[in-house]
Parts: sequence; structure tokens; C-alpha cells
Amino acid sequence: MVRTEDDSWDITESVGATALGVAWSRAQEATSECPLFTDPYAQMFVDAAVERGWQLPPAYVVERIRSIGGYAASRTKFFDEFFIAAGANGIEQAVILAAGLDARAWRLPWVNRSVVYEIDQPKVLAFKADTLRAKNAEPATKYVRVPVDLRQDWPAALRDAGFDPSEPVAWAAEGLLPYLPAEGQDLLFERIHGLSAGGSRIAVESFGAGFFDEEYLASRREQLRQLREENGAGDDKDAFDVEHLWYIEDRTDVAEWLGDRGWEVTSVEAMDLMNRYGRCGSEDAENVAPRTVFVEAHRVCYSALS
Repeated sequence: MVRTEDDSWDITESVGATALGVAWSRAQEATSECPLFTDPYAQMFVDAAVERGWQLPPAYVVERIRSIGGYAASRTKFFDEFFIAAGANGIEQAVILAAGLDARAWRLPWVNRSVVYEIDQPKVLAFKADTLRAKNAEPATKYVRVPVDLRQDWPAALRDAGFDPSEPVAWAAEGLLPYLPAEGQDLLFERIHGLSAGGSRIAVESFGAGFFDEEYLASRREQLRQLREENGAGDDKDAFDVEHLWYIEDRTDVAEWLGDRGWEVTSVEAMDLMNRYGRCGSEDAENVAPRTVFVEAHRVCYSALS
């Protein structure tokens, strides 16, 4: 699982496998007493991966995913509402960065003439397309795959796919930033800014204070160690930890970066978002939500004000 500058992956490998974990978590939401969303495609992806030989993560990993289920559901709901609001405000282009097994192009109520572009590794998007085709699943609006690594010239690939930078766009970066090096994050937002016409919007799952604090990361590792022991996995130092796939580096503050470039920015911390949706349910906040902040920004269309 060691990351390199030119690494790539299929859906069952490296960063790709984290998308399967997210799909499994979204599938579990359907069994909750009051689901925040319905994603009938999530289980399809898990089942298709199992048919390929993929196995559910070890029990301690499943328990960890389950323990942060309230966070995962709140995050999904946040981005769902973001896209719905963007459409209600006349934005007809949407770009989902590192889309993974996101099924919003199939399950959300898109306005007429909407186009959803998904950017991710070629093998990941191919797996998604094959799975949905086998189930005769049709998108709810025009859907365009853009199979390209975000570390490559994805703006050119996006324009070649039909994206119009002169029109407003809604961007989503969910579960993405830790998997990019700090310089890669800066470049990502420079490119987004350059492709965003007035009226564009963006939603980002970003880093809160202390996300990469060594004491905090050490506490996460200790939680996983305890879960391994409780589930009979022993103290395996080589056991899976998503942290192994992250670039643990000092980062630019996304909200400040966007604000400095004229975007109108709002943000909400993870626990406040979970409270908004009634998904806290635990006094131990450190165990149920990572130290993240959900950033939403709007690029003002000055011509509309003149």
C-alpha cells in the first residue's frame, strides 16, 4: 500500500478499496431507523467486487467503519444537498472529483439539461460502468466519465469530454484531500479556480484543526489496535490502516484559500454537521468523527450584480 508519485489502482486495490468501504457504509444506511439517504447502488458495487474475489475488510475494520457510520451518513447527506441546491440555483454542470463509487448521477433529482462529469482512475470508473450496465441501471441525467488521474492534466481531459468553463459548475471533493500531497492539493484548487465561471460553487471535505496532529493520529492507531484485539486479530503492525494511504503533510487552509480569491465561504465542523442531522449519539466525539470541516463556497457572478 506504499504510495508513489505515479501509482494507480483498481477498485479492490490501494485507494480504490477505500471506495468499496464507503459503498459498504452507504449500503448499511438503508437499515437504519431513519435513513438520511437511499443509495440502492451501493450494495450492487459491493456484491460485484465480492464476485471478483474481494473480501470484506477484517472484522475490526468493519467495526471501525460501523462506528463512524453517523459521520459517513452526514457527509453523504451534505454533498447530496449541495448538488440539489446548486441545481435549484441554475447550475447545470457538476464535477465529482475522485468519484469512486459515488452514485449521485443515478439517484439524485437533477434538473433538466444537467451534466454530471466524474473524474477518477480509469479502472475504477470502468468497474462502476460495468456493474451498473449489468444491472441495467440508467443515470438520472446526462453522465460523462472522465477517466484520468487527478495528478495528470485532468482539466484538458474534462474540456475534451464536453465541459464548458464559461458556464457555472458545481464541484465536489469528498474523501479526497488526504490522498493528495500538499502540492497536489494546491494545484487541484488552482485548476478548479481557473475553470470556475462566476456563479460556480464548490463543496469540500477539508481538514480541521489538528487533523494531522501526531497525538491525534496516535490515538487513532490505538483505537484500531484495541479493535483488532477485541476482534481476535492480535497486534498486527502490518494490519490495514487508511492512514498508510495518506500524505501526512502541512496543508493550505481550503476555506482561507478560496476566500482570498473572492469566493464566498461558509464552513461547518464535522460534529456540528452530525448534530444538524441528528447523528451524534455519542459522548466520545473523537471516536465517531475525524477532525474535518465541510467547506462550501460560491464564486460571485459580479456581472449579475452590475
